[in-house]
Amino acid sequence: MFYLLFGLLCFCAMERVKLTRGQEDDGKRYICRAVAMSGDASCPVTLLPDLSVGGQEEELRNTVMQLRETISQQKETISKQLGTINELTTKLSLCASATNERKYGRGGSWGKDKQNTMGDVPRDPNDSIENLGKTMQGLKDRLENLEQMRANISGASFPSELRDLLQRRLGELEKQLLKKVSSLEEEKSMLSNATAAYRLKTESALNALVERISELEKGGGDFKSPEQFKLCLPQRTNYLYGRFTKSLPEMYAFTICMWIRSSSSPGIGTPFSYGVPGQANEIVLIEWGNNPIELLINDKVAQLPLEVRDGKWHHICICWTTRDGQWEAYQDGERLGAGDNLAAWHPIKPGGVIILGQEQDVVGGRFDAGQAFVGELSQVNIWDRILKPTEIQSMANCSSYIPGNVISWLASNVEVFGRGAAKRPLEICRERVPNA
Repeated sequence: MFYLLFGLLCFCAMERVKLTRGQEDDGKRYICRAVAMSGDASCPVTLLPDLSVGGQEEELRNTVMQLRETISQQKETISKQLGTINELTTKLSLCASATNERKYGRGGSWGKDKQNTMGDVPRDPNDSIENLGKTMQGLKDRLENLEQMRANISGASFPSELRDLLQRRLGELEKQLLKKVSSLEEEKSMLSNATAAYRLKTESALNALVERISELEKGGGDFKSPEQFKLCLPQRTNYLYGRFTKSLPEMYAFTICMWIRSSSSPGIGTPFSYGVPGQANEIVLIEWGNNPIELLINDKVAQLPLEVRDGKWHHICICWTTRDGQWEAYQDGERLGAGDNLAAWHPIKPGGVIILGQEQDVVGGRFDAGQAFVGELSQVNIWDRILKPTEIQSMANCSSYIPGNVISWLASNVEVFGRGAAKRPLEICRERVPNA
């Protein structure tokens, strides 16, 4: 009986093993726990979640690859920007060196006989300005790209340390590009100013040349050349004078030069006066009574150490600038005096009347015979700049003749009024030089 029961138990155990091995694996895992005999035998079965370790590794691998690709792109962009900055720095260095050479006269001019020392910068200033404008536009476009890139980085899911590093690097590049743009804008402004000044200077020289050619074509009247004449004012009256047919532009500096001869006493009178509406004494050169020659600008007075009442020809020049009202006085090529605070920061007003031989109480008239000039005047020229001492000396010793770029002494530019006033041929320069 005992052996029969043992055999039945073995048979049941083997059948249970067969049933267990015959079941298919459904991928689920079960949790077994002890249940009290008095408890509910039909307890729910708790399933473990599918760990899927391989899927998590694949996701991490993809994230790392994306980060590496993004970092590589950023490095490439930064490398390109650094290359651009180095290229612009080289070009700006070439521009700065060429500018310094032009400033100190060591070459770099735009002339045909000069080599272009600026490499890829065109010889024409207008082309330089156009190229600088294109370069600046390119830099501005790159700045916009950097800002867009920074926005993309801020919104991307990068690690905080990497994102901060990239933003700092982009910020440094943006500052460098902004600095280069500012430098290029300054260079463009300088080139624009230089081009405008060169154009005005060229136009002024061409106009003077055209006027001179016109006078030569007309034959210059009875004079050897258009400037070889003198204005003679033999009497102290209020109706003998000369007048320029042209006026002055607005000026912030000027030089007035002339040949003058007078033996009038007391005082030679007023060889030159310029009046504008609202100010008849805008520029006046006058000697009255026993006072020294005076220079008036906007009714402000400075006494000049000039002596010309000996009946001989003298070459005089008066220089003035609105900056601190600085002035200089030359006689026969030598500087005899200088000063400042003469109508400081006052610009010479345009559109007035230039009278030779009379002082104006109103613009162009109301002359006083007591202030009239008696003598001879010639080669009265006006420039809108301060002449160099060597230029003044060369005219005084007859080495050269420099016509004014604002007012030039031409027979067609000077009108004569009053019976007795006349334009006559001028002595040769060597005969006018004192102690020649």
